[in-house]
Amino acid sequence: MATHFIYRGFRVAKRLRFLLFADEKITKVSFSRKAVYLLLAGTAWGCSYYGWLHFLHKSEVGRLIPVIYAQVENEKEKKKVEPPMTFREMRFQQFSSVEYDDVVYMTPQDFLESITEESPRPRIGRMKLTMSDLEYSLRKTPSRSRGSTRLFRNLHNNGIISYTEYLFLLCVLTKPQSGFSIAFNMFDTDGNQIVDKKEFLVLSSFFILPRKERKFVPRTREKLTKLLNEAAPHIQDTTLLVHFFGQKGKDVLKYEDFYRFMSNLQSEVIELEFLEFSRGMHTISEVDFARILLRYTLLDCSEIEESLQRVRDRMPEEKGITFQEFKQFCQFLNSLDDFAIAMKMYTFAQQPISQEEFQRAVKMCTGYTLGRHVVDTVFQIFDTDGDGHLSHPEFISIMKDRLHRGSRSHLMHTQGNWDSFKTCVKNEMKHN
Repeated sequence: MATHFIYRGFRVAKRLRFLLFADEKITKVSFSRKAVYLLLAGTAWGCSYYGWLHFLHKSEVGRLIPVIYAQVENEKEKKKVEPPMTFREMRFQQFSSVEYDDVVYMTPQDFLESITEESPRPRIGRMKLTMSDLEYSLRKTPSRSRGSTRLFRNLHNNGIISYTEYLFLLCVLTKPQSGFSIAFNMFDTDGNQIVDKKEFLVLSSFFILPRKERKFVPRTREKLTKLLNEAAPHIQDTTLLVHFFGQKGKDVLKYEDFYRFMSNLQSEVIELEFLEFSRGMHTISEVDFARILLRYTLLDCSEIEESLQRVRDRMPEEKGITFQEFKQFCQFLNSLDDFAIAMKMYTFAQQPISQEEFQRAVKMCTGYTLGRHVVDTVFQIFDTDGDGHLSHPEFISIMKDRLHRGSRSHLMHTQGNWDSFKTCVKNEMKHN
């Protein structure tokens, strides 16, 4: 073996010699001292090089290095392929408390908490459901005829909600009642005014398609059918699917059913927020009304506290806001886009508006008039200089953040801000 290495090393040295001294007249018999040194160095280097190759080939190390290298490359590829999670994806993951067949789900209670709480309840891991657990939960799901404004609260932790359905439910919460028919027609692909389970899954399956296919672009029916057929086996029956289409999935959804479900869900969430602050009373205070409106907005804690203090100073006598007044205002917030258009008809050059102009614009886009006391409270919250006028572009921007519950991208810069956190703590200590 050693002779073999010396021979291979000598051949390398010879190549180096003729390469470096090609212009010198050196014969095979007469070596210069320089050439001898080179031959010896080349032989030593060749022995070392071929010995190392032989060691790698015969040893475990030689087999491990390519494997380790391949694993590193695979990890790099995975990191390149996996895109970062969106705000909604992160929030869904945070609040989801159950898991079935390696897929994460929310319970109805998780969903309610995700839209009314800043962070989930403390828990140790997720509960892993068995097939019998899931079947039991789905059997307890009420039919459409038994739907109510307490559907999610009554179900509590009995049921599962997928990520696709989570996005659908969030969409329901932000739609004005005038837009319910548009939402229904999105599902009613054949235009017969009823939606069956397959039609519902066509749109909801959009989010279980491969990411590169999640594009709202025209597709041939064959292409769409192929994509959905590939995705369909992954669709698990959920609480929402059973509620809409029955235990066997044969029922159909009419517009009246769809409208009632959307209206009930909006009312349930609005009532849940109201009850959080009413403490069993029939009204909430004007300050608490302001707190609810300013949650999930881009304002930092010090700005929110300034707004609350304005309400305390300007409205020292508490009259209270009833549930009906609160509900009407929350439903108006779902029509902010129409309100913005109406404002352009009344004002020029983004001028501040009076309470009367505000009321007219609300009636134009909703069909009803807000209570005078509610409007007065809103103006005290946002009227910084006390001149009785409101900057409507700023109002619309802040209320859109409230409507979308903090999910808009420009909110993200406030997260993790230590100064804002310290200000919050100081303000809480000051008023508790």
